[in-house]
Amino acid sequence: MARRMEVTDKGGMSVKEAGRKGGQATSKSHDRKFYEDIGHKGGVKGGQRVRELIQKGKEAERR
Repeated sequence: MARRMEVTDKGGMSVKEAGRKGGQATSKSHDRKFYEDIGHKGGVKGGQRVRELIQKGKEAERR
């Protein structure tokens, strides 16, 4: 699925521009520790999801 980069009629801003602005605003209001914490949470949760998918794949092969 292709991402749309053109300006929308609703707000006059592309998704790319909105993401950049949001990222800049977040970086102004949060410190390095914040980014370390959310990165750790994502790694833990993402790793758990991968383990679950691997287990489901192994179970499907056994059937």
